[in-house]
Amino acid sequence: MEVFVNLSLFEINPDYIAYLSPYAPHLFGNKKPNQKNERKYIGVLFQINGMDYFAPLSSFKDKHRMMKEGLDFIKIKNYAVINLNNMFPVPLYEAKYVDIKKEQDPHYRALLLSEYRFIKSIQDKIRKNAQNLYKIKIKDGNDSALAKRCNDFLLLEKVCAEYAK
Repeated sequence: MEVFVNLSLFEINPDYIAYLSPYAPHLFGNKKPNQKNERKYIGVLFQINGMDYFAPLSSFKDKHRMMKEGLDFIKIKNYAVINLNNMFPVPLYEAKYVDIKKEQDPHYRALLLSEYRFIKSIQDKIRKNAQNLYKIKIKDGNDSALAKRCNDFLLLEKVCAEYAK
């Protein structure tokens, strides 16, 4: 396990997402019927409970403009959002560093760079919120509205450990 000094962007192997999906109702499938492109799982990695956790970025939508940030919801300006309730443990070998400089599409490269810069500026908040959310989910189970929105972190840790064997 590594300690990431600065949060960086990573992409998760779609095979791992497919493996995890039955255990995580909050994970979105990589490709829906009639969808042209696969959804890329790009987000940030950090450690919780001695495990590497991944929090995916989601595209910013109009509905996000009026939404207030909370423990599980962080806006990355008007570029993206991080729904920490959707975070999940991942073996590091299933996470590939996103080298923004190598992105071919200049518009997408600029978006990734803007997202990365802002994420770096609020990385302490992201880590703190993730830790606190994890503790609430473990303590409350499904007894609070916030905890109900979260993946079952302990189950996913077991499933991740099985996958890594």
